[in-house]
Amino acid sequence: MVKLDIISDPICPWCYIGKTNLDRALEQIPDHPFTIEWHPFQLNPTMPAGGMGRRDYLEGKFGGKEGAVKAYAPVVTAAEAAGLKIDFDGMQRTPNTIDAHRLIHWAGIEGRQSFIVQRLFEAYFRDARDIGDHEVLADIADGCEMDAAVVTKLLNSDADIENIQKRDAHSREMGISSVPTFIVANQHAVPGAQPTEMWLKVMGEIMDQIEADE
Repeated sequence: MVKLDIISDPICPWCYIGKTNLDRALEQIPDHPFTIEWHPFQLNPTMPAGGMGRRDYLEGKFGGKEGAVKAYAPVVTAAEAAGLKIDFDGMQRTPNTIDAHRLIHWAGIEGRQSFIVQRLFEAYFRDARDIGDHEVLADIADGCEMDAAVVTKLLNSDADIENIQKRDAHSREMGISSVPTFIVANQHAVPGAQPTEMWLKVMGEIMDQIEADE
């Protein structure tokens, strides 16, 4: 198997689109060579712990509604091409994602990481839920067959906050400045939401190489 490390933030629309395109390739090759692990990267590491109103966030980051609309136009186009519905109008808050990243980490320990990542994307982008809220995160965990009571207890503690921050910092030290970034076999960094066809080509080449080496 070949390791595919994915550096991502669950409030990054390009990460959602990138995962969707990758998943479609994986579905076409059920015996694909990848072992996938998700890694934390906070787009807004200085976000207040409770998040902030989305309007305030957009005005601060893009200089108002007009700037936000212009910045998000390519996202809307790419999401539609990927068959994804994003409820930008319904989003009320932009969360701090440290707790969502902690949940992803704990899900990895239980072998449920990709399920949790998918549900976080859907909760935020499709359902316009606040994925910085502990009750929302516990509900997502419960829906992925994790123990919601244990998750709630962990969220109410400082468990793994330092771990997430160190891993985020490590990615930045490696030169990663945007997400998603996919790292294939600990060697090749592939930035951005790549099309399904690219992943099919990559997997085909890897499988041909594995077969040649046998």
